[in-house]
Amino acid sequence: MQPTVNVLCIKWGKKYGPEYVNKLHSMVRRHLRRPHRFVCLTDDADGIDSAVEVFPIPAIGFDEFDQRQPWSFAHGWLKLTSFASPLYDLQGRTLFLDLDIVIVDSLDPFFDAPGEFTVIREWDKNDGTGNTSVYLYTIGAHADALAYLKNEYPKCTQAVRNEQEFITGFLGRQGKVSFWPDAWCRSFKRHCMRPGLRGWFEPPIIPDGARVIAFHGKPNPPDAIRGDSGKWYRRVLPTAWVAEHWQ
Repeated sequence: MQPTVNVLCIKWGKKYGPEYVNKLHSMVRRHLRRPHRFVCLTDDADGIDSAVEVFPIPAIGFDEFDQRQPWSFAHGWLKLTSFASPLYDLQGRTLFLDLDIVIVDSLDPFFDAPGEFTVIREWDKNDGTGNTSVYLYTIGAHADALAYLKNEYPKCTQAVRNEQEFITGFLGRQGKVSFWPDAWCRSFKRHCMRPGLRGWFEPPIIPDGARVIAFHGKPNPPDAIRGDSGKWYRRVLPTAWVAEHWQ
């Protein structure tokens, strides 16, 4: 029998409502066969389905961060709380998923990755930076990153733009970062939407081999369903497959 694994997400502030958590939970349930716990860390559990395990976003022992100074809400920094040790009663291999993704194929292969920290290779960079929309790690294994954040703040945050540059840089210097096969995690804007004028006539596609489609910036999944790109200069037709999977 396979050991129970964890799927973890985090919701804070007002950007995403509880429907994002509930739809993510539904997608995971359809696309992950092995025994698992689905856990959401949040500052507001209202509206989240009772089948989801909900815990408060944990403190990490760094006052500037735990008191939720404005910078900690921006650029994904609160995702670093996934590395707290202990993290409630969670143990073992854990797949972190952003709320604004659409799952289109099995997640089981993600848990077969052998690396210490496996992440998306950032599409716009070639310096080893990862995109933390999807990452696999072991609970408690990277608490030293939080100690480094506490002890080296603010210097350590001034050298990076966001949480994903911070964590993949820190773990990369330890030789602990590996990357998913490129085909598994694709960007809706970069790999699904049709370029240029084709966007006015051809709907977005699911790229071959894709398992997770990441939505970053605009459009978000409900925007793609409506056909709203969020930018006057970019056209996206209503995307039926997003509606089919994002539920």
